[in-house]
Amino acid sequence: MSPMPHPPPILIDADKLSFFESLAEGLETRFPDLADRFLEELSRAEIRPAGKMPADVVDLGRQVTYVDETTGREQTITLVRPEEADITSGRAAVNTPVGIALLGLRKGASFNWQARDGRDHQLKILAVN
Repeated sequence: MSPMPHPPPILIDADKLSFFESLAEGLETRFPDLADRFLEELSRAEIRPAGKMPADVVDLGRQVTYVDETTGREQTITLVRPEEADITSGRAAVNTPVGIALLGLRKGASFNWQARDGRDHQLKILAVN
């Protein structure tokens, strides 16, 4: 799979930015690579005022359906705070690899994502509710 030249743009709600930064900093001791990735994503984000986030942007509490274009597998999850996570119920924490990858993306965005097994996948967001 060829790498994407630039990652897709992301939007972050200004009222949630400090919460996300705290979550990223909390990862630094046990998962430094994941913390770095989260902070890198936040640093490149366009920060939007509260109430100005488009409805098609992945954010806390929103349900997102995406397809793994590598395998054809579709999945729907809701992005949640860590204490609300339960992947068996489709609730993924925002500070997990997939949560970090999806946060702030808009419907239609495609991006490369590396799974825990080290394999690369091309994901595309189909819907955000």
